[in-house]
Amino acid sequence: MTDIRPVLPRTQAPDLNVATVGGGSWKLADSRPQNFTLVVFYRGLHCPICRKQLTELQNQLAEFDKRGVKAIAISSDNAERAGKTVETWKLDKLPVGYGLDLETARQWGLYVSSGRGTTSIGVEEPALFSEPGLFLIKPDNTVYFASVQTMPFARPHFTDILAAIDFVLAKDYPARGEVENLKAIRAA
Repeated sequence: MTDIRPVLPRTQAPDLNVATVGGGSWKLADSRPQNFTLVVFYRGLHCPICRKQLTELQNQLAEFDKRGVKAIAISSDNAERAGKTVETWKLDKLPVGYGLDLETARQWGLYVSSGRGTTSIGVEEPALFSEPGLFLIKPDNTVYFASVQTMPFARPHFTDILAAIDFVLAKDYPARGEVENLKAIRAA
């Protein structure tokens, strides 16, 4: 499996193409937001914290839309599990992608976990799945913001993300965290 490398701000986002619940596919390269594409990688049907997070996102979609932000939630679940996610979590407004290849997950800097059986909500974990990540991608497909986690806990809240977007747009705030090679910068 590919080594994990951080996805740096101000760099081109890795390719992303997934099937979507309800038919069709979604490609990051085809997303044409006014300001950002919000990509939320979630663990899958087995995760009660993901359910809470995606319900919160769906409830805030109109606010993201007002700010010129298009959102999608993506997991490595198969079509059946993703369909059940949309149905049981009542995600009728939020686009949900599925079948995220774990090599692609690694390219995005996501961590991968092995299944440990049945979760607290009685759903079996897949053999392998990606852990959560949240990204804001600019219209030119460069990374603006990234939050990647090794655990399901303590995720960014969407009200905080909305407030940050308001600040960023008002102040034309640049993407931060772009420095990769400290030795070359220190030597200059």
